[in-house]
Amino acid sequence: MPRVVSLFLPSWSTDRLRRKLGVASLPPDKPLVLVGRDGQRRVVVSADRTAFDAGLRVGMPATKAKALVPDLIVMDAEPAADADALDRLALWALRRYAPVVAADPPNGLVIDTTGADHLHGGEQAMLADLVARCGSAGLAARAAIADTWGAAHAVARFVRRPTSLVLSGGISTALADLPIAALRLPHEIVDSLRVLGFERIGEVMALPRAPLTLRFGPELGRRLDQALGQLAEPIDPLRQPDAIEVRRAFGEPISAAETIAQYIGKLVEGLCRELEAKGQGARRLDLLLHRVDNRIEAIRIGTALPVRDAKRLTRLLCDRIEKIDPGFGIELMRLAAPLAEPLFAKQTISSLIEEPEVEISGLIDTLSNRVGEEHLYRFAPVASDVPERSVRRVAPAAPNVGESWPDHWPRPARLLPLPEPIEALALLPDHPPASFTWRGIRRRVRRADGPERVFGEWWKRDAELEAVRDYFQVEDDGGERFWIYRAGDGEDAATGSHRWFLHGIFG
Repeated sequence: MPRVVSLFLPSWSTDRLRRKLGVASLPPDKPLVLVGRDGQRRVVVSADRTAFDAGLRVGMPATKAKALVPDLIVMDAEPAADADALDRLALWALRRYAPVVAADPPNGLVIDTTGADHLHGGEQAMLADLVARCGSAGLAARAAIADTWGAAHAVARFVRRPTSLVLSGGISTALADLPIAALRLPHEIVDSLRVLGFERIGEVMALPRAPLTLRFGPELGRRLDQALGQLAEPIDPLRQPDAIEVRRAFGEPISAAETIAQYIGKLVEGLCRELEAKGQGARRLDLLLHRVDNRIEAIRIGTALPVRDAKRLTRLLCDRIEKIDPGFGIELMRLAAPLAEPLFAKQTISSLIEEPEVEISGLIDTLSNRVGEEHLYRFAPVASDVPERSVRRVAPAAPNVGESWPDHWPRPARLLPLPEPIEALALLPDHPPASFTWRGIRRRVRRADGPERVFGEWWKRDAELEAVRDYFQVEDDGGERFWIYRAGDGEDAATGSHRWFLHGIFG
């Protein structure tokens, strides 16, 4: 089942103008509206959140808006610039999220994420990341995902939540309570339905279709069918102008998995020749399969390092063939590299001189395309005395910067995300506990080593100016070894609470 994301930017025009002109020209605490022509009248065509909170609305005469809010900033709308900027935003989403992305004017994007959401940790994580990245760029945003473009479009614009996930098969329930305007109908049809007493989509869905078509024409039924998934609504995907791309059209549609795999190999070989001619390697590949029913099936794979190995790229793409629904057949296949980086020839290491380096990037690529890039990482050291701050997650193929953990005291193989409180019996101030209770199990300490004193990083937080931890390595009767600490030096209450915590487990 396809899954479609609708990204809604309610203040797209004003947010873009604020970013362009800066705070000096457009203070964020001043309401801003953009005006355009509606016949001979100048009306509000876009307003920011401050202006909406002040009671201004799109379609209001500009003179009335200025009279209601004396300190209102009024500027001319720039529809052409807004459209160009929306296309650039769609290009960013194409490179980052999915191979099928299109602008949804005047203030949104539509993204077919079928087969690509696993690369971002799942649908909910992907929506949260999309909205968060827009927010960090100064763009107010809401996003929804559903089985159809129409349903996702409606929920994103009329459900007041940053992210909304409509489960497969739940479109009718999700749309029933939304206003009729969510169906992307002309204002004349919406106004006429309201005159007849209809306010919600569910009320219209319950009516016989023939009288509606007779009175309002085919548009109302078409939008209803598109939103409910009973009528296809293809997305015309944005094409990256500088992307390296190869394609293959078929006189007769193909559908067998073996045939698809065969032509994937041919396309990859052609793409690798193009990459070699430009001295580049692919970091991301998008395979688009155009079906005869005007739907697009898409596969996206990523690599940890630039790759130009045809066999390796073919294997990664063919691993996801089972996700392809060929329908009544595929008439066109396109393979593009939306993200490519320089790839230079390397001198092969001779085994007579030195040992060859172990190459694991192929394994990294296989795993990351199966479980998602967000779930594959390695740990790297950070210069910090506080244990939970001395490690960070980096990409599996990230270069080694030469840092290492201190080796004068051993560290546990497993460090808990947060230290867990334990009940301990110990002689203060310097003795390890004689026993402790963790997760309801009492453990008697047979051996212990310590303390290792760790001081707080006072230059980061004032609360750590006098903070102290005393760490001990302890072994229980069963031979299990733990890393525990006491908060405080055992004497001065200002250094910590003197409570005990378990922070890690040795292998």
